[in-house]
Amino acid sequence: MNATPQARTAPVPTLAVPTAPPLPDDLEALLRRLRLPHIRRHAPEVVATAKAQRWEPVEVLRALFTKEAAGRERSALATRRATAGFPTGKTFQAWSPAASSIPAPTQQALRTLEWVHRRENLVVCGPSGTGKTFLLEALGQHAVEQGLRVAWFTLEDLGVLLRRHLPTSADDTVTKAIARVLRADVIVTSSSRRHRPATGLPGRRRGPVPPGRRRVRETLRRGLVQFAPGLL
Repeated sequence: MNATPQARTAPVPTLAVPTAPPLPDDLEALLRRLRLPHIRRHAPEVVATAKAQRWEPVEVLRALFTKEAAGRERSALATRRATAGFPTGKTFQAWSPAASSIPAPTQQALRTLEWVHRRENLVVCGPSGTGKTFLLEALGQHAVEQGLRVAWFTLEDLGVLLRRHLPTSADDTVTKAIARVLRADVIVTSSSRRHRPATGLPGRRRGPVPPGRRRVRETLRRGLVQFAPGLL
């Protein structure tokens, strides 16, 4: 019994891509001094491509600075996201406008963030499980993507801030703590039921608010309502 010979497939030739040579040590050190990490990372590849394609000098500069600008924007975005302290990372990519009871024109108006630049406040209320926290976080993420600084707080977080500054705290300490909160362009406060109330612990009788703590609470309330550009 003769076996049928199988046709052999000719190997596909591959072109070896030459590795871009590293930058000279003095240029590497200069880019470090100037704090241009993204140019330093991409320069060997850009220079090799420029030589192969005979770029004009201005094209080389444009490519290098485009890499640096894009890298800085990515780093700044990641820093703003981390600083905001979002609970889950939900964005409008997972948001279903049709599933929300909020009218579509209202959703579009909120996403423009014009109300933030007008220094207006936003209150979102409704029954549990209707997507309030989802919407707030998506708006906060959208604000971060637009270059705004966002701070996310639960009522428990604000309660910790109040309890941290006891009546014996100096006024300047209270002012500095609130100033750190008000550095954000958008401040989000969520009253999720997963967190216990910020005004006390379960089972503890609530007595009169001490004068010092009342002062801190009132200062925080005035600062958030009157001076925060955007309060969710």
